Amino acid sequence: MITLYPDLERNKADMGWLKTGRSFSFGDYQDENNMAFEPLRVFNDDVIAPGRGFGAHPHSDMEIVSIVLSGQLRHEDSMGNEAVTTFGGVQRMSAGSGVIHTEHNPSQEEEVNLLQIWFMPSERGKKPSYTTSQFDPEQLNGRLLPVVTQEGSDTAADIGQDLTIYMSRLQAGEAVSFHQEAGRRVFLFVIEGRLSLQHEYELGARDSARIVQVTDLEVTAKEDVLFMLIDLP
Repeated sequence: MITLYPDLERNKADMGWLKTGRSFSFGDYQDENNMAFEPLRVFNDDVIAPGRGFGAHPHSDMEIVSIVLSGQLRHEDSMGNEAVTTFGGVQRMSAGSGVIHTEHNPSQEEEVNLLQIWFMPSERGKKPSYTTSQFDPEQLNGRLLPVVTQEGSDTAADIGQDLTIYMSRLQAGEAVSFHQEAGRRVFLFVIEGRLSLQHEYELGARDSARIVQVTDLEVTAKEDVLFMLIDLP
């Protein structure tokens, strides 16, 4: 079953320094029928103004992934980690037993657009940890590139849940296929461009799909497209 969630139906908020599109309940947006998609708990499409950001705040028992689409994102946390990431960079923070962190835009001139993605962990109460990884954006072309995996790699951050985040860039007319074991599910998000699923469902920029009971998926670019596919338990 494939269920589409158009961009126009996402919850939107504009706080001046932050513009956000929320795919699931978050903050002042609460919908008991839209709390999560199995372990995927938060999928926020954030734009942060120059020189602004999220002040110090705590988290626990959550796997938090930040993927920058444009601009720069600076991270600092109570474990002593500091990092700045741009497009091609991935941040993963396992909050575990508890951590305090800040995320802000270090540029005084340009906005930063990032995807803030939270997953419930497979194990609670673990020691918190943080890592960054880097992929070559050219490697997105014509394929599904894993950028976060359970085990991690030289170009993919590890994560404390049985999932994989893929990104892909296709030219108009190109297609990729994805196979997963029965009983798993897919969350797909179009970053830019337009694509079709199974030659039947069309999605444009910032549209998403939640997919269950489909083991073989075909993604075809209707125009040049950049998208994310998350393989979930």
